Amino acid sequence: MPSIERVIAELESLAPLRLAAEWDTVGLLVGSRRPAIERLMTCLTLTPTVAREAVREAADMVVSHHPLPFRPVGRITDATPTGSVLLELIGAGVAVWSSHTAWDSAAGGINDQLASLIGLDHVAPLEPDAIHPLAGFGRAGSAPVGWTVAHLAGHLAESLAVGGVQLVGDRSRPAGRVGIVCGSGGDSLDAILRAGCETLVTGELKLHAALDADSRGLAVVAVGHHASERFAMERMAARLAESLPGLHTWASRDETDPVASLPNPSPR
Repeated sequence: MPSIERVIAELESLAPLRLAAEWDTVGLLVGSRRPAIERLMTCLTLTPTVAREAVREAADMVVSHHPLPFRPVGRITDATPTGSVLLELIGAGVAVWSSHTAWDSAAGGINDQLASLIGLDHVAPLEPDAIHPLAGFGRAGSAPVGWTVAHLAGHLAESLAVGGVQLVGDRSRPAGRVGIVCGSGGDSLDAILRAGCETLVTGELKLHAALDADSRGLAVVAVGHHASERFAMERMAARLAESLPGLHTWASRDETDPVASLPNPSPR
């Protein structure tokens, strides 16, 4: 079994915490630096269902992309969902680690993986890190020759196994230079346009951000927040298993996307 310090060192090699946004909550959020751990589960979000799985499967640590707790809490009781989850994990001795925006921005992190999944050429961060220029906020690159926005959307839907995606703009136009911001990219339109992008790939976009993008000539493919990031937590589990012999890792089997798509729901 690897020591927890060895596990933490490996997590930081994948996603250096200095890359996290200033507002973010990352690192060891719950638990003690015990001598060693044997079982580690990754997930996107620590919901009650996912926490129960961690306890049931005797996980020593959960690596959750979305931090819990995210903001300071004044009390931890079972009167709130966050308190209930934390009490269950603490009672079972399960530690919690989050890399969040550090994993988004890392070289080989979520945005890089999305760029690779699409097959973008000449990929670079939208805002490169001063120390490691291959890391940094977002990504931008050129879509395969001949791809339209519709081609890009269809490829993403198939690759991420989602029932559908949301589109902003003319789907028949060339995808061109594509910007990527996993999760929620609505606050990143200025950076996307500064980078000369014609299409944005993200997880979710609010109405007013969609209107803003459309008015500025930017096409958007929104695949869903869960879908834009969850696959990378599965890959993180596999990478930790490869680099840390003796550590049993898996991605949560009970986690599901809370947003379901019904193509043609029947009226009641």
